Amino acid sequence: MFALIDCNNFYASCERLFRPDLAGRPVVVLSNNDGCVVARSNEAKALGIPMGAPAFALQALFARERVHVFSSNYALYGDLSARVMATVSRYSPQVEVYSIDEIFADLQGFGDLRAHAQKIRQAVGQQVGIPVSVGVAPTKTLAKAANRYAKKEAPDGVWVVADAQQREQLLRWLPVADVWGIGRRLGAWLQAHGIGTAWELSQAPAGWLRSKMGVVGLRLQKELCGSSCLALEAAPPPKKQICTSRSFPGLLTDYEAIAEAVASHASRCAEKLRQQQCCAGQLHVFIHTHHFREGDVQYYGQQTLSLPGPTNHTTTLVHYALLALRAAFREGYAYKKAGVMLAEICPAAQPQLSLFDSLPDRAKADKLMVVMDQVNARWGRDSLRVAAAAGDGQWRLQQAHRSPCYTTRLAEVLKVKN
Repeated sequence: MFALIDCNNFYASCERLFRPDLAGRPVVVLSNNDGCVVARSNEAKALGIPMGAPAFALQALFARERVHVFSSNYALYGDLSARVMATVSRYSPQVEVYSIDEIFADLQGFGDLRAHAQKIRQAVGQQVGIPVSVGVAPTKTLAKAANRYAKKEAPDGVWVVADAQQREQLLRWLPVADVWGIGRRLGAWLQAHGIGTAWELSQAPAGWLRSKMGVVGLRLQKELCGSSCLALEAAPPPKKQICTSRSFPGLLTDYEAIAEAVASHASRCAEKLRQQQCCAGQLHVFIHTHHFREGDVQYYGQQTLSLPGPTNHTTTLVHYALLALRAAFREGYAYKKAGVMLAEICPAAQPQLSLFDSLPDRAKADKLMVVMDQVNARWGRDSLRVAAAAGDGQWRLQQAHRSPCYTTRLAEVLKVKN
């Protein structure tokens, strides 16, 4: 038996956690540079605020309905997510962190599944303060569906699929487009072929399903029928590519400002590499203008470099990222976005070195990176960084409505007065 624990309106719930005055009020969270709505409280949903809507087009609605607007605060969300996952882990022998607000848990062998699911839900609410919904079922696909039902229909936020009757009830309720792994376009195609619900998909002829959707379709059908085909992944597999990119708050023409952004992105990619104990052998840098500004001359610049040897050293990756940027940059354009992507990723313990490896002393660089990561872990990201990424930050995210980092910065810890 699998449980899927999903945080309700996660970003909005994180913001409300330290603002009890916002209980019952509509809350929205905006994307990078305060561009679009990426999270909504139930009250905001009731006002008809759509996901992904541009914030500038909703200013009148925000003011009229007294909608409280927040910029994305990823440091806060990441820390609270870690606390939720740690709490759930105490109630299951094995878990799989699926996303920042979702975690699968193995409940095999527990007696009263509903009581145990309620215990998990209450523990997260009491110890972290984030409301969650819990779906329990014999397969991961059914657990995702049960969680959706628990969130929308179950008054206690828990739904357990314990028998065939409950499974049929769930699948008849669930539109086929909402099945985990289907999506909007495939869902529309299935509806055009007379399959409108998850139940109808589970009853479709296996031969037809295989001819149209291949082995993936058959596996999905088995999951819906209660036969588990997807096991928990205790440790996620290493990423085959790592990318860090950001849009600029405005348009940048100055090479130095863009170089600072690229150096920062390369530094972040290096941190991600070390976190999964890997190295990269190839680096790709891209910059481009604003695609949606009519009348502007458009340009997309990119450059790919093969590194002298696999590495995860920040200083080395920043050096080659700036070389790539110099080759991709063209004067006379107003740039909107830049990014760095790493490929040819391999385990750090088993790098395929070249006989003519020209990278700096690896042992010395490894020690430097350990110190750098320790300092930043203790004092906050970018407390120690390369000089190329330490400018005035014209490229940094616009966050006009960011809440304090209550749990990750000592200077912003919530103060309680008598």
